[in-house]
Order: sequence, then C-alpha cells, then structure tokens
Amino acid sequence: MKQYREDLKNRAQKLRKQSTDTEKFLWKHLRNKQITGIKFRRQQPVGKYIVDFISCEMKIIIEVDGGQHTINRAKDIKRDRYLNKEGYKVLRFWDNEVLTNIEGVIEVIMRHLSPSPLPSPLKGEGEKGREARKVIPQGRGGKKKRER
Repeated sequence: MKQYREDLKNRAQKLRKQSTDTEKFLWKHLRNKQITGIKFRRQQPVGKYIVDFISCEMKIIIEVDGGQHTINRAKDIKRDRYLNKEGYKVLRFWDNEVLTNIEGVIEVIMRHLSPSPLPSPLKGEGEKGREARKVIPQGRGGKKKRER
C-alpha cells in the first residue's frame, strides 16, 4: 500500500536534485547508515507531504528549516500534527544550526534514535531498598509477609 500520492513521487525526485547546501551537508552525515546504523532517505513522500529526511524504521523525520519557515509557522504546525498522527517524531533544525553546529545536531538525532534508558531507581529503591522489601511466602497458599 502506498503511503503517498503518486504526483509527489516526481516532485520528490526533483527536490533531491535541487537540495540546498544545508540539506546536502546534513545528508553527508545521515547517508549510508552512518548514525547508529539507521537508514535514512531524503526528500521522501509521506502522505500528502514531502519530508527532508526520514528513517522509516525508527519513525523519525528530520526537517531543515530556512528563513521561510518563520513566516509559514502555521503550515509547519499543521504538517507536524499530521506526521505525528501518522506515528512519526519530527525533529526540526534551523539551517544555520546544521551548518554551524553539526555535532550538536547529530547528538540530538542520536538521542532520539537510541532506545530510552531505563529510569533510575527511585530514592530507597536501590539494592538495599529492594532487599529490605523482599516478599517471603509463608507456607502453602498462605499470605505473604514483607521482610523488615
């Protein structure tokens, strides 16, 4: 089942050929599974939109915003809502941020690609805390008591 309109396919191909310098620069870092072995595509149709970069596997979209996005903020919000509803996480970066702080941009992307770490134990739930609350069964089918 196609996720996009057929007419967007040709437009996406044209956009790939006409990438901005910033998109080309970020693409050098995303292509060939360079970030945690995750595959990205560029200028990919998703529904009625064409996104700058996408990892279908991780359901993450990366958008590089130029100056025109300060004017069309309402369109970006509508677009992000649609993409979120489709199950994608949208990461947006300003083009000057990509050009001047690529390490920081890559770090943010990697954080979103990595599985969430397990939460730290709450206060008192470390090894001592767990041992102190160990449940010990009392006979067959009997009630359990907490060890103190």
